[in-house]
Amino acid sequence: MIDLQSILKIALDNKASDLHLAVGLPPILRIDGVLVRTDDQTIDAKAIEGVLWRVLTSEQRERFERERDLDFSYSVNTARFRVNVCYERNNISLVARVIPSVIPSFHELLLPDIVGDLTTAHSGLVIVTGPTGSGKSTTLASMIERINNEHPVSITTLEDPIEFLFASKKAKVSQRELGSDMTSFGEGLKHVLRQDPNVIMVGEMRDPETIATTLTLAETGHLVLSTLHTPSAAQAVDRIIDSFPPFQQTQIRSQMALSLKAVISQYLLPREGGGRVAAREVLLNTPAVGNLIRENKVAQIGNVMQTSLSSGMFTYSQHLRELVSGGVVAKDVANAFLPPEIL
Repeated sequence: MIDLQSILKIALDNKASDLHLAVGLPPILRIDGVLVRTDDQTIDAKAIEGVLWRVLTSEQRERFERERDLDFSYSVNTARFRVNVCYERNNISLVARVIPSVIPSFHELLLPDIVGDLTTAHSGLVIVTGPTGSGKSTTLASMIERINNEHPVSITTLEDPIEFLFASKKAKVSQRELGSDMTSFGEGLKHVLRQDPNVIMVGEMRDPETIATTLTLAETGHLVLSTLHTPSAAQAVDRIIDSFPPFQQTQIRSQMALSLKAVISQYLLPREGGGRVAAREVLLNTPAVGNLIRENKVAQIGNVMQTSLSSGMFTYSQHLRELVSGGVVAKDVANAFLPPEIL
């Protein structure tokens, strides 16, 4: 009989970022971005079901059987995992993401100074974007922890599931989980103002209702941090606007032009000497950028970013040059990420 704790310990022992369990395969680890099969025996459908049914609550099991997908957090001693289970070809599949027990600092993540400046803002929307597995949650957690360490404010997070755990320090931190603490992000956001927050973290802007409420909160004197899945900073702006029907888009552009503070976009690339490092670009909502958003000229934002390094903005190509010249990322890795003529 296998159990989830012993399987997850394999991921910890191998310093993996993710663990995959699928019927007919041995446990598979993602190490430095690459999938690696373990030497363990293949797992059958009954074994995965047994693993899962022993750790899910009756409410979680009922939800999983109804929705055929479930996200939840799980702990092994001091280690935490974000777990997704789903059905594939009528069999259960499981993926567990390792959540670091210690929240990485700005220095460890090589976050630029401008991101530290954003944590001192009193209002506005800060978006962290990038593909799945690009470290968005870790960047958000580092920002929240910096606020927690330095400012006597009230922080409320809305997450699915809760990933990093925050102990209240200078700030008072309240963490709410979808399913157990709230029925939806939309409902949680509707009532959050009654909880006297200064800073609100929304795990993901998933739908127009959540996006609209998030924009309103950012307009009304709150610093709001959230994530999106887009490949670049400018495309995050497009994604938000395009999620609404055409008759609403003029209003959303106006709201974005007023409430957006910044977009941080990132990818994880192999690091020289092992491990991974984030390549980033940062978009700040300067008056010039705000006008482009309002006038529906988002395609021109990239040009503004390239010429605004002194204000704290930079593009992927500019950051990659810095990473290559500093010996952090190999040139061939950077060239594979961006064409050589751009780099």
